[in-house]
Amino acid sequence: MTTATGTYAPKPGAAPLPRMIAAQAALETRMLLRNGEQLLLTVVIPTLLLVLFSSVDIVDTGKGKAVDFLAPGVLALAVMSTAFTGQAIATGFERRYGVLKRLASSPLPRWGLMAAKTASVLVTEVLQVILLTAIAFALGWSPQGAGTFTSVLAVLLLLVLGTAAFSGLGLLMAGTLKAEATLAAANLVFLLLLVGGGVIVPLEKFGPAGQHVLGLLPVSALSDGLRDVLQHGAGTPWGDLGILTVWAVLGLAAAGKFFRWE
Repeated sequence: MTTATGTYAPKPGAAPLPRMIAAQAALETRMLLRNGEQLLLTVVIPTLLLVLFSSVDIVDTGKGKAVDFLAPGVLALAVMSTAFTGQAIATGFERRYGVLKRLASSPLPRWGLMAAKTASVLVTEVLQVILLTAIAFALGWSPQGAGTFTSVLAVLLLLVLGTAAFSGLGLLMAGTLKAEATLAAANLVFLLLLVGGGVIVPLEKFGPAGQHVLGLLPVSALSDGLRDVLQHGAGTPWGDLGILTVWAVLGLAAAGKFFRWE
């Protein structure tokens, strides 16, 4: 009696790098979307602020509909909540519990892990933008500059540079402070920038000196640039793009130099 030769040919070894990064990014996204605190920061708070301040006349947002002023600011807040606050807190606790140390010893290289985290942030931001844009349209939002190639390109540049700037700052905080300090500091910065970053309250309310200083913050540059394009129909906001570029370069360079994995 003879036995047919099988075709099973095992090839032990690590999976291709793109597949490892995609799998890690999918895992990071699922963990983020299943975390109640992360959902509060990334979805609940921006949505409540957009609906509340668009429906109730609490803050003087100038001429025109309140939602036309608020929608770009809330989009900027959504980017900050995901790329900075949420990422800083999650990464800080991963570092404390030794998750980063174990991942660093896996076949996935450290830069691949950072790429997966970045991809997870981008996926989450896309979902945020879709949700908040739909809610803003339901509230009567009329973006002036939407639809043209220049305005779409300007919005994409602002979102990408804003994400890079906030990611660098979030990773810098998570890689240098203790987890509890990161949790407290990230939430404090979130609240301070929510109030003083031109998201809900116009920077003009802080006087000329305050407006000049606060306008240099990354969330101010992001919300102001988005507002120039989507509310006023202006061209590419080069000044705001320049501010975000400086923050992105400084934040990512500092994170790359000082980030500690253990």
